[in-house]
Amino acid sequence: MQLRVDEQLSQLHLSGMKQALSQQQEQEALYQDMSFEERLQLLLSHELVQREQRKINRLEKQARFRLAGQVEQLDYRTSRGFSKAQIRQLLEGHWLSHQQNLLLTGAAGCGKSYLACALGRYFIRQGMAVRYYRLKTLLEEMRLAQADGSYPKLLEQLNQVAILILDDWGMEMLDAGERSNLLEIIDTRHGRLSTMIASQLPVDKWYGMIGEATFAEAILDRLIHRAVRVALTGESMRKQGVTLTHADQAE
Repeated sequence: MQLRVDEQLSQLHLSGMKQALSQQQEQEALYQDMSFEERLQLLLSHELVQREQRKINRLEKQARFRLAGQVEQLDYRTSRGFSKAQIRQLLEGHWLSHQQNLLLTGAAGCGKSYLACALGRYFIRQGMAVRYYRLKTLLEEMRLAQADGSYPKLLEQLNQVAILILDDWGMEMLDAGERSNLLEIIDTRHGRLSTMIASQLPVDKWYGMIGEATFAEAILDRLIHRAVRVALTGESMRKQGVTLTHADQAE
């Protein structure tokens, strides 16, 4: 017995076309003057849009953003330390095509994490894979992966994302194992993929945070060389009574 068209679309996993076909059937009068090719084009367009949205949803879930940042909601008050022109330049993505890193620094609460998540979410909408971590969380995950044998798989996953966001950089001194693991990540991505850092610690203090000269020089040479820097300024957004998101209040 021959399957109905909607059943065939289900079997082919063409849910967007199936949904659009149902709409055309329910509103037949709106489409009766269109040619077969025109109606088919509408069905295909709906399928493509739905697939693109599913991809974006999947990438956002995989990114595990801490905050619901959106570039459209950024605050451009002059005291913030960045302008619309600077953000527009970052959104053009030249730093990504040149495999440069992006370093966001500033005092606690000034919006570094929000900006990092907003930029990450924007580039996900452009189809790029992004992954957000607090640095300490990533280093702990790497330590556990070494213990259970999943370390190679974790490295492969980290080296497949176009943008790796490392937040809360410099909150604690690194131990020997953490230095080694961090160098492996930075070295593997160097010249191939971009890493975004958000830190309360000024860049010139990062050497001391890493804690061992050989590793510090190796990590910072790869991380800072040709990097784009944005230094956020001004009072804490929380002190000013600005509510960006519930999560941002906990930054």
